Amino acid sequence: MIRRAAALLALLWAGQAGAVTCERVAHEDRRYTVCEVDATDEDLRLFLYDDAGQVLGHFSSVNEELAGSGQRLSFAMNAGMYHEDRSPVGHYVQDGQELMRVIPNAGPGNFGLLPNGVFCIREGRADVFETLDYLDRKPDCRFATQSGPMLVIDGELHPRFLEDSTSRYVRNGVGTSADGSRAVFVISEDYVTFHEFGRLFRDVLNTPNALFFDGNISRMYDRAANRSDVGFSLGPIVGVVEDIPAN
Repeated sequence: MIRRAAALLALLWAGQAGAVTCERVAHEDRRYTVCEVDATDEDLRLFLYDDAGQVLGHFSSVNEELAGSGQRLSFAMNAGMYHEDRSPVGHYVQDGQELMRVIPNAGPGNFGLLPNGVFCIREGRADVFETLDYLDRKPDCRFATQSGPMLVIDGELHPRFLEDSTSRYVRNGVGTSADGSRAVFVISEDYVTFHEFGRLFRDVLNTPNALFFDGNISRMYDRAANRSDVGFSLGPIVGVVEDIPAN
């Protein structure tokens, strides 16, 4: 199954370079939607507040905000944990402005299950950093969101993941290639454990670092597939922006 899934993704990447591509993938009897973004070429951004400082919260609201500049989302998903007011739990940078500092210490819940990490979008690349490594490197991120736990750290699964865990949720996250050219976003279509989710990023998607975004509330937008998951308001959203074609 690993070889079949890997071969499918290799063909997808080879044939669709320079575009956002989403594909259903089965791994170990669990189903996932995998969306690959060429970080060297695509307009990848984070969204939380509109120009008036109000929480966007929904994919439709992001599209309404972008429409004024003749743009729209081609892909998006929720991108990090948030408080009841939708403010980010951890570090958050939007268009070069830091709105929330880095939280380096352990704490309750999945976010505080160290090591956690930061997804960083820079000019021509995107990277997942373990949080302490992020603090040491101080990358100049145009956009950044902190979440946790890390799924894969330098090619290894998070040390706290249990292979026999019974905790299953719909989960979503992101992995990045070593050179920062590939950002691979995944949402599970079945209930999965952390260990199963991490193995997909490590063994099939070949991303040496991967970060968990959230579980249970996970949602995705894919314009090409006419998919726009709905529900209550979200916090941070990551998305790829494209120009609206002229009529």
